[in-house]
Amino acid sequence: MELLAPAGSLDMLRVAVENGADSIYVGPRGWSRRRDAFELPDDAIRESVRIAHAGGAKLRIAVNTNMQSRELPMLLERMATYVSWDVDGAIMTDVGAIAKVHEQFPFLTIHASIGANILNNEDVRFYRSIGVRQVVADTKLTLNELASRKSDIDVGIEVLIHSNKCYTYLGKCWMSPYHRLERTVDPFGKDLFKGSPNRGGLDHRVCLESWELYQGAQLLEPRVALKNDAFFLVDDIPKLIDLGVHCLKIQGREYSVPLVGRIVRFYRELIDSYRARPQGEPFDLAPWKNRLSSIQSWRDEERSQSTAVLLAEARQPVAARSSG
Repeated sequence: MELLAPAGSLDMLRVAVENGADSIYVGPRGWSRRRDAFELPDDAIRESVRIAHAGGAKLRIAVNTNMQSRELPMLLERMATYVSWDVDGAIMTDVGAIAKVHEQFPFLTIHASIGANILNNEDVRFYRSIGVRQVVADTKLTLNELASRKSDIDVGIEVLIHSNKCYTYLGKCWMSPYHRLERTVDPFGKDLFKGSPNRGGLDHRVCLESWELYQGAQLLEPRVALKNDAFFLVDDIPKLIDLGVHCLKIQGREYSVPLVGRIVRFYRELIDSYRARPQGEPFDLAPWKNRLSSIQSWRDEERSQSTAVLLAEARQPVAARSSG
């Protein structure tokens, strides 16, 4: 089983390796559904490969935005560079891009990201047919559904153990542009739609605004809470290990470096402790839940602060573009 951790910076990558991550994922700037402050330029990606491998970890590239036809040659050129640096895999969403990357680099391990929204086994078989070796399970799937997938299909299963549960499809947000959608082009010709994480921008989390529900002028609901709760998975960890899930993934490139280090260390020690127990002996999760409470409070505080910043930014008017 692989513990996969995020890295929004080289410092975070070092801390994740030091705290026991088996693999790390980083995002190339403009291609990976995060603010560019949490993505890496190519020189840092090359250094990431070196640091991860020196620490005995794998390095995966998250290229999980959707793209236009003219962007595919750019992607393939970038992937050729990353492959030459010995990256260990790519995390992807776009179906056409997955097929082209597999066609050109058939030996590269490709993960179908949570943004692929793979819900049923026929979805899995399709992605398997275009070169995907590992799929992220939707956060709403049950353990029985995961067990069926593992027994019926030759594919690696990846489960999010720290992420958020979106009221719609996680990794495929169409709400962010409601407030703000600004199109720019980076120096390499890559489109960046600020306000749309699907196209190289960022998620402004407008689902967490104070929504009201009206019918005409009549107020029906003064407060509509759209589901977007961050979670830590603890109760199911022993069951996932017993099931033989291939990868447990932590999200959080936007969190602080010390917090990510604590999260990685928590899961590393939980996984190792469960595996080290005598076979058949009960495993008490209560101490782990107690230990998690302080980490969760820390995470909630950081998430609340970052959400406030994003919502304030989303309300700012988009700068007018000159006609010249």
